[in-house]
Amino acid sequence: MSLTAADVEKVALLSRLMLSPEELQSLTSEMASIVEYVDQLAEVDTSDVEPMAHAVEMHNVTKDDAVAQSLSREQALATAPKHNNEGYLVPAVLGD
Repeated sequence: MSLTAADVEKVALLSRLMLSPEELQSLTSEMASIVEYVDQLAEVDTSDVEPMAHAVEMHNVTKDDAVAQSLSREQALATAPKHNNEGYLVPAVLGD
């Protein structure tokens, strides 16, 4: 696939970019070489390569949930600037 200046202009328009003629020429050249490289990658035989989601094999490390003693409501509210014995009272953010 070859990339033209018109293609780059279209991408610039969609991106809301204003390119000078020099920038258009430079970006056309740079983007054409990127597309050429991607075309080369597409030619690589990957039929024996197993698909992967990440470049480095990762394992999720988890631990079992354990029930533990937590603060009582009174302890949690003890240092609150304002509370109603049920929960924290905070200033309204969106109005009344």
